[in-house]
Amino acid sequence: MFTGRNEMGERTWETRSKVLAADPGKEFAWVVAEPPTGARWGYTLKAVDGGTELTETWELPPEGQAFFEQRFPGEGAAQVKTRADTAENGIAETLVAIKKAAED
Repeated sequence: MFTGRNEMGERTWETRSKVLAADPGKEFAWVVAEPPTGARWGYTLKAVDGGTELTETWELPPEGQAFFEQRFPGEGAAQVKTRADTAENGIAETLVAIKKAAED
């Protein structure tokens, strides 16, 4: 388990996540346990000529969508879309940060 800190605009919050895979040099994945959204995040690494290919995945199961509907009545689908868009649009910044951490 670990605590994650999230920032979106002016809003900051923490989540507790359970590690699902931790295979150094190959994969790191987790599921958000608290609040219980069931959102699954993961990174896989693959050696390629001249470096490493890093792939990020994000999945939200039906129970996660239900959580957002409960938490944000009438706005659950919009909240999920915002988070999915943020994950997709933020990947470049995330990869830069991961590369910097790996090289330091």
